[in-house]
Amino acid sequence: MADAGGIATVLAADERDFLLRNSGDQVKISSIEASTVALYFSASWCPPCRRFTPKLIEAYNELVSQGKNFEVVFVSGDKDQEAFDAYFAKMPWLAVPFPDSECRAKLNKRFKVRGIPHLVILNAASGEVYTEDGVELVTEHGTEAYPFTTERINELKEQEKAAKDNQTIQSVLGTPTRDYLISNKGDKVPISDLEGKYVGLCFVVNGYGPVVQFTSLLAKFYEKLKEVGEKFEVVAVSLDSDEELSNESFAGMPWLAIPQEDKMGEKLARYFELRGLPTLVLIGPDGKTLNNNVADIIDEHGQDAWEGFPFTAEKMEILAEKAKAKAELQTLESLLVTGDLDFVLGKDGAKVPVSELVGKTVLLYFSAKWCGPCRAFLPKLVNEYNKIKEKHNDFEIIFISSDRDQASYDEFFSGMPWLALPMGDERKQHLSKTFRVRGIPSLVAIGADGRTVARDAKTPLTAHGADAFPFTEERLREMEKKIDEMAKAKGWPEKLKHELHDEHELVLTRCTTYGCDGCDEMGSSWSYRCTECDFDLHPKCALGKEEEEKKSDDEAETEADPACEGGVCRKA
Repeated sequence: MADAGGIATVLAADERDFLLRNSGDQVKISSIEASTVALYFSASWCPPCRRFTPKLIEAYNELVSQGKNFEVVFVSGDKDQEAFDAYFAKMPWLAVPFPDSECRAKLNKRFKVRGIPHLVILNAASGEVYTEDGVELVTEHGTEAYPFTTERINELKEQEKAAKDNQTIQSVLGTPTRDYLISNKGDKVPISDLEGKYVGLCFVVNGYGPVVQFTSLLAKFYEKLKEVGEKFEVVAVSLDSDEELSNESFAGMPWLAIPQEDKMGEKLARYFELRGLPTLVLIGPDGKTLNNNVADIIDEHGQDAWEGFPFTAEKMEILAEKAKAKAELQTLESLLVTGDLDFVLGKDGAKVPVSELVGKTVLLYFSAKWCGPCRAFLPKLVNEYNKIKEKHNDFEIIFISSDRDQASYDEFFSGMPWLALPMGDERKQHLSKTFRVRGIPSLVAIGADGRTVARDAKTPLTAHGADAFPFTEERLREMEKKIDEMAKAKGWPEKLKHELHDEHELVLTRCTTYGCDGCDEMGSSWSYRCTECDFDLHPKCALGKEEEEKKSDDEAETEADPACEGGVCRKA
């Protein structure tokens, strides 16, 4: 039973010595027999909470069925009694009564809850906090983490390290009760059949665009390696929580999979330190991990990637040489012409032949109306575009849309003075893949000779504006040199203290773009920065009025040093 000095002290109130079950029954706090108690801070309006709650219910039910002395107490962050009741109805554990807002507030303050879901796990007898990272532990380790003490977590880490040191294909893919995988026809395939082969673990999520595109490419890569006689197999690792969705995505794959009911996806994601999708872990014939992710290599080199398999340093040199040779042959037409699609659209909807753009510097602008950062960046881009066009007629931008419907495309494109690919154009996927566009807005610069001069032209354009044209390495080096000379000429101190951040000294730091914590405007080139606190000030904000007067004097002497504009402090 709960010790009067332990969990009872944490959960009781002056006029309340009980908790509730979702049936409405009262449970005396003193009658709780669990040795480990978890306080679950959650709310029905919170999507991450709704995703985590089923995992916690599963772990709770499993621990209770095993006879473990474990209890959970729900501390609601819901907005009203009705929402609390509906959410709590799904939970098999106890709760602090919703009307006791004083206790709920006290618990939030005591355990410094800054976000939800939040799971604090305690020693019921003493009230000692075992961990405040319960959400992470349950997600990563499930019931294996019980009783969630530091000793148990360290033990799990040691076991995981030992498993990696002695890794085999069986230890990675099997369980104590399962030594097989399944084919897309439902056949059981012994894991032992994969011994002595290269194995790729492909993490998949049904319907997720980048994964769908990658698995389509991987299927061609897989078939090619089979054709040339490589001992290679792929195993799908589903991250879907819904078995039906997982089976749906697996049905179209020509390889094997871990049975969905084993729910090994999250465990393997942690084991291989999954950082994003798509991911293809490559395991060697000896069962040891060769590479935690070769998806980028396959994505970059496409169907030619098989020539670099299994991606040793020597093989990667071969791929690099091929890629270099291919880049040397790149032209604007090879990028933008596919069959009858040999045009882009003008503002009036007229078809502009790609041939008319040959010899110009072209920016490929990947963007969409639904994207907030894209909408914020567009005015800046229009401004700099017009400036460049005033001086250089051999320049153009092509909008490559990720909009979801024609109306959104039309509305967004109406605010652009340049050209565009048609909505839904098949060339978009090829260009996104060629330049490995992982997010928007994104700008890729193609030089007058048709070769790529910058895969990220957005950063220099944001930092230097129109002066970054034509975005070549040589031009950007010139701009960097000017910026360095500017700081020396102004005699800015290398370090200073400022009243807005008196905890640490601020250090004059070269940077691309940043948000000034003094005036909330964007800045670039130079910042007075505290890296420990992620704090930045424009030089004009850090140095104050005296520096502003000095700046005005400088502006009187030269027009080649433009002032801050377009939300980017280029003067600084």
